[in-house]
Amino acid sequence: MTWNSIMGLLSSIALFAPIAVIVWLRLTAYKTFPALLIYYIIIFSYNIFTENYIHIDDRVVYYMGLVNNLLDAPLMMTFLLYFSPSTMFSRRLKFLIIVFVVFEAIILTVFGLNVGAITIILGPGLVLTTILCVLVFIRQTKIAIINLKALGRTMISAALCFGYGCYGLIYVLFYLNNSPNVEDTFLVYYWASLISASVLSAGLIVEYKRIVKLHELKNTRRELSSLYMDDKSPRVVKKVKLDFEVE
Repeated sequence: MTWNSIMGLLSSIALFAPIAVIVWLRLTAYKTFPALLIYYIIIFSYNIFTENYIHIDDRVVYYMGLVNNLLDAPLMMTFLLYFSPSTMFSRRLKFLIIVFVVFEAIILTVFGLNVGAITIILGPGLVLTTILCVLVFIRQTKIAIINLKALGRTMISAALCFGYGCYGLIYVLFYLNNSPNVEDTFLVYYWASLISASVLSAGLIVEYKRIVKLHELKNTRRELSSLYMDDKSPRVVKKVKLDFEVE
C-alpha cells in the first residue's frame, strides 16, 4: 500500500466517525444536526468511491464530486445555525443561505453542471463558510475560557475552522493553479479530513453531554412549574435563567 492509500483509508474511517456518533447519540433529528449528518454521508460516500473500496462507474463518481462541492456550503452554513447567538443572526444567516443557493442556481443555469461552474461556486462558498466558522470559533473560545463551558462547541468549531482552512488551500492548488501534484493535493485533503473529522467527533460527544444536562434541567423546570400550577396559594413564580443555560 502507498502512503496515499493508507491515508485514504484512515480518512475514510475518520469521515465515518461523525456519522456513527450522530446516529449513536440519536442526534439525527436534533436542531440542525441533520445537515451535518447529510454533509458527512456525502463526503464519506465520495471518499470510498474515489478510493475504489466500492467500484462504480467513473462518470457517476465524477458527478458525485460535483454535487458534493455544490452542497458543501449550503449544508455547512445550515449546520452553523446551531451556534447562532441570536434570532437576528439566525435570520441573516438563513437569508445568506438562500442568496447563495440562488447564486448556485444562476451559475448552473449559465454554465451547466461541470468543473467550471463548480470552480466559480466553490470559491465564494469556501470564503463564506470559513469566515462563519472562524467567527463561531472565536465566540465559542471566549465562552470556553471565560465561563469554562461549551467545550464541545469549541471543539466542533475548531475542527471546522481547521478543515475549511485546509480545503481553501486545496481549492487554490487544485482548482485555481491546476497543480500537477494531484497525489500531494489528495494527501493534504486526507490529513485535513482525518484531523477535522476526529476532533469534530470528540466534540460531538462532549456537546451531547451538555445537551442531556440541558434537557434534564428543562424537565425539572417543567415539573416544578406543574407543581406551582397545582398549588392554589397565591404566589409569584418568576422564571429564572440559570447559569448553565447561558453561554
